[in-house]
Amino acid sequence: MGVARKHSNDRLQGTLDLLVLKTLASRGPMHGYGITQHIERLSNETLRLEEGSLYPALHRLTHAGSLQSEWGASENNRRARYYSITAAGRKQLAQEEASWGQLTEAVARVLRHA
Repeated sequence: MGVARKHSNDRLQGTLDLLVLKTLASRGPMHGYGITQHIERLSNETLRLEEGSLYPALHRLTHAGSLQSEWGASENNRRARYYSITAAGRKQLAQEEASWGQLTEAVARVLRHA
C-alpha cells in the first residue's frame, strides 16, 4: 500500500497547481482544508493531499499572483485563510488545462499503439 500511495503522490505533484486552481475557479474562495477535502472527495480518495504539499503550493500560487488570500471564519468559527483565484490565476488555469489535455492525449496514444 505504501508504494501505491507514493506513486499516487508523485503523480499528484505535477498536477497540484492545476487541481487547486480548478477547484477555486469552480467553487469560489476556500480554506486549505476545504480544498483538500473537495479534491479528495471528488477523486474518491484516490488523490490524497498532504499539508506538506498543499500549503507550499498555495503559498507559491499566491506569491505568483495566481491566488489571493484573506483571513475569515471557517464553518466552525475558527480563523482560517481563504484563497481565491485571480485573473492571472484564471489565465494560468487555462494554460495548464490545455497542457494537461495534450499530455493525457499523448499518453493515451502511446498506450493504445505501443
